[in-house]
Amino acid sequence: MNPNDSLLKQLDLRQLYQWEIGEDELRKLEEWKKLPFLYQLALDELKNKIKLIQTEWKIHNGYSPIEHIKTRIKEPKSILDKLERKGLDMTVDNMVNQIHDIAGMRIVFSFVRDIYSLLDHLQQREDIKILEIKDYIAKPKPNGYQSLHVIVAVPLTLFEGQRWMKVEIQMRTLAMDFWASMEHILFYKYDKQVPPHVVQELSEAAKAADALDKKMHGLRKEIMDVSEAALPE
Repeated sequence: MNPNDSLLKQLDLRQLYQWEIGEDELRKLEEWKKLPFLYQLALDELKNKIKLIQTEWKIHNGYSPIEHIKTRIKEPKSILDKLERKGLDMTVDNMVNQIHDIAGMRIVFSFVRDIYSLLDHLQQREDIKILEIKDYIAKPKPNGYQSLHVIVAVPLTLFEGQRWMKVEIQMRTLAMDFWASMEHILFYKYDKQVPPHVVQELSEAAKAADALDKKMHGLRKEIMDVSEAALPE
């Protein structure tokens, strides 16, 4: 099943319960129906841009520091629940303006420095707008979570004109991604009731992941220094 179909069904159901269907309400429903496709188009557009950057890196440097890219559209129930938690009415404006992670992309890198290289590049582009940056690498969350979160706006050229759609990009290293995946699995297994000793072990594991990143960065620098020194003058 197309993931958008589930979103459309849930949105239609919730809205039909709230609105008496009139001309204005029908227009609102049509807007609800259009949103999942717009977010998917924004993800596709952004992924194409990142893949082009990835190809350029390979051409110029001989390799790409991007290990893999994943995308997702937020689950319908999560979108609606988030609106309710925020105390917001279920309207198109609130969904578009107040929920920033409906479309999500995760980019996993080999090294931390390459995360910031991509961020610098994105900040210089005119076809992407940087709306917000949350740096959980420089300042990890209390549980040890590390990642660079960037909210961007991607332009779509539609019949009615240009429309900018928001996408949340999460950038992290392989070590950070492994830790985050394991943390998510453990919290899901324990239904978020994680024993204190497990929380402590997760914190220690996060420190180990950070130490691994720093160790690999040092090894990379050493190898590159040796390679540059071996080049003929």
